[in-house]
Amino acid sequence: MAWLVVKYLITSMVVVAVSECAKRSDRLGGLLAALPLVTLLALVWLYVEKQPAEKIANHAWYTFWYVVPTLPMFLAFPWLLPRLGFWPTLLACVLLTVVCFAAFAWLVKRFGINLL
Repeated sequence: MAWLVVKYLITSMVVVAVSECAKRSDRLGGLLAALPLVTLLALVWLYVEKQPAEKIANHAWYTFWYVVPTLPMFLAFPWLLPRLGFWPTLLACVLLTVVCFAAFAWLVKRFGINLL
């Protein structure tokens, strides 16, 4: 149980640190947010918890494919924000990501990559 609390604390500290940096510098906050910090932490946690190498490698593999359809959201969000406000923009971007993900999963399935 203590290990789980340590994992939560470290992981949440990373998220808070990124948001605090973003308050001070748009560029630094964006750079830190673009880094795969959550993925790196997940890989570390999987390794420390003695998961098989294949499971760790699969996590990295699928993370790559799941990131690609999220990228349009980062272009749509700044364009929509002044037009719709924060919450409608966030909702629109979530819906956009779901649509992009479904389309992307359909596309890559033709190449033998099953995301769903």
